Amino acid sequence: MSPKEPPRRRVPAPARPRPPARGPAAKKFKLGSHRPRLRLVSLGLTLVMLAFVVRLLQVQAVDASAYAAKADKNRYASYALPAERGKITDRAGIALATSVDAYDITADPTLFTPEATKIPDAADQAAALLAPLVGKGQTELAKKLKTPRTRYVVLARRQTPQVWNQIKDLKKVFTEKAATDRAKGGPGANVLAGVLNESSTKRVYPNGDLAAGILGYVNAEGKGGGGLESSLNKELAGTDGKISYAQSGGRRVPTAGTHETPAVPGSDVELTIDRDIQWMAQKAIADQVAESHADRGYVIVQRSDTGEVLAMANAPGFDPNNIAQANAAAMGNAALQDAFEPGSTAKVMSMAAVLEEGVATPETHVVVPNRLQRGDRLFKDDVDHATWNLTLNGVLAKSSNIGTILAVEQLGKTDAQADSVLYSYLRKFGIGLPSGLGFPGETPGILAPANKWSTSQQYTVRFGQGLSLNAMQAASVYSTIANGGVRVEPTLVRGTKGPDGRFTPAPAPKQTRVVSEKTAKTLAQMLESVVGDAEGTGTKAAIPGYRVAGKTGTANRVDPKTGTYKGYTASFAGFAPADNPKITVYCAIQNPTKGSYFGGQICGPIYKQVMEFALKTLQIPPSGAQPPNLPVTFGGND
Repeated sequence: MSPKEPPRRRVPAPARPRPPARGPAAKKFKLGSHRPRLRLVSLGLTLVMLAFVVRLLQVQAVDASAYAAKADKNRYASYALPAERGKITDRAGIALATSVDAYDITADPTLFTPEATKIPDAADQAAALLAPLVGKGQTELAKKLKTPRTRYVVLARRQTPQVWNQIKDLKKVFTEKAATDRAKGGPGANVLAGVLNESSTKRVYPNGDLAAGILGYVNAEGKGGGGLESSLNKELAGTDGKISYAQSGGRRVPTAGTHETPAVPGSDVELTIDRDIQWMAQKAIADQVAESHADRGYVIVQRSDTGEVLAMANAPGFDPNNIAQANAAAMGNAALQDAFEPGSTAKVMSMAAVLEEGVATPETHVVVPNRLQRGDRLFKDDVDHATWNLTLNGVLAKSSNIGTILAVEQLGKTDAQADSVLYSYLRKFGIGLPSGLGFPGETPGILAPANKWSTSQQYTVRFGQGLSLNAMQAASVYSTIANGGVRVEPTLVRGTKGPDGRFTPAPAPKQTRVVSEKTAKTLAQMLESVVGDAEGTGTKAAIPGYRVAGKTGTANRVDPKTGTYKGYTASFAGFAPADNPKITVYCAIQNPTKGSYFGGQICGPIYKQVMEFALKTLQIPPSGAQPPNLPVTFGGND
């Protein structure tokens, strides 16, 4: 038996030391509850989520369309598609104004910043390179290239393809230079990388300054700035289209949808102008204005029977291809915008009233003294002379102021009655009224009512002073006589051709009977004496083979700067063939200061040159009958 193991002794565990008591008695420590904190956090998260939900509802439900529109606006880029401007042609379809392909030079300013190019003055360098090519100031271009917060600016509009090709070649040079620079470890910046282009059109005038006063010009915005380009802008301009496409980072997304509304081209406008006759009229008047050292001059060529204007020439003129270099004083259409006293060419209206009222005939005797006292003035003719024994025809042929005053006195028992009758005829001839062309800036002239005429006007109006008109109105007077006494409003437009190719004729011009056919025929014969009779004042206007009817004019001129009489207006008006009138020509030169200032001397030759060219151009045959040779004098002169 093994000996018994002694019983194990239980050793008590050492007692844990107690923390020393603080104070008189130890306090118990209690942990805070986590539930309030969780509730507070849950409430906060709930409020945040609620705010998000409310905002989401507002964006997706309440303001959905507005935000969608903003998104589309930022995502889609929209640009106008310019409509092709219609052509302006002469009566034969020859282009006088047309549009050709061009480019608007644009740029992305963000590509010219120092950050993008690593060049502090990239915009200035680019501006210096572009300025001589696009014809803009370097400072102006640099300012545009530095425009903040935009990726699109227009540097120059309607530049020719040649200009864009020059810019492209320059960009290529700088691209190659940048590549070389990068290969050497440099920044390799191309200061022209941000220069771009957009297709556009440019208005050109193939014949330079030909008919510029009629055509006008197109301004930098592509709208008519003068002449027919302005008054017919709506027909010529057409309707611009629009294209919208998706973009990203300023670039077009090719796979996204594109919305396009095509542009509708403008209509072509066909004028009544004949290019060749216009050229001759313009050359003739420009040469004479230069030779006479005159302020300006104009020539009108009109179809006597239809009122169509075949030419309307001004000198000096301007080139609508280069408006920047044009003289502002020459940029209008002086033939329609100048109001001037016509002088003796207006005597034909006084004679028309006398004949139509039956108070005289071409052979009526008129004794013309050297001086005539009327009212507060002593009237005289252009030349001193002994007493003339003239017929009424002779008064017109020799352009006697005194004879015209005496003839018009027969229209009434008193001067007031005679003035009233004369005034009614002047108005029927269109004096003091719009011509009917509807041309921008056209003057109606000045014709005061007869009861407002001053004492001197009562007599000066009879021979063409104290009233004013424009060159078109003066030509229209003679076309009225040539057309058998019926005034046809002048026209410049034959019709328009729309984008569909359909031609629409212009409305028929208004016609007004002014004098009888008999009176008109008699006047035509009297006007032949001015040119055909040796004693007439218009012998330099004679054209071999054709009977010519015409009248000279030399009027005191009102200086537009001072409002006083200074210098002269020289003029000549007439039509041919006198026995079967087809063409009317009117010429006037303002303030000739070298050589003669008489209308018969300086405008008569222009009339002959232009009329002869027009007759041949239109293939109008020569006259077949001899003129009547009405008497100029009676019984001999003292």
